[in-house]
Amino acid sequence: QVQLIESGGGLVQAGGSLRLSCAASGRTFSTYTLGWFRRAPGKEREFVARIGRSGIIIYYADSVKGRFTISRDNAKNAMYLQMNSLKPEDTAVYYCNRLLPGTSTVVPGGSWGQGTQVTVSS
Repeated sequence: QVQLIESGGGLVQAGGSLRLSCAASGRTFSTYTLGWFRRAPGKEREFVARIGRSGIIIYYADSVKGRFTISRDNAKNAMYLQMNSLKPEDTAVYYCNRLLPGTSTVVPGGSWGQGTQVTVSS
């Protein structure tokens, strides 16, 4: 079972930046399509961004396009989300997970971690 652990959240003022990390266990990290999701208070969890195995194929939700950058370092078994120009509506718990290749669908049985809280003050 692959374990993914999110970190890097915090409290930041609107317009600020944060960098989230997703660390993974296992030797097959480079074979995973990965994604970031978030759940805002009182809302359903939503897709934020995804990245293919080699880091070339990248896709963003419209709400974060141009402000967030997803990346990965397969040598370190890690994925990142650089978040710039943060807005109060970005406030949420952010999660990472494995995805089915070419999709924003979590793999069957893909468990959710505890996530990392991002709070953006106005």
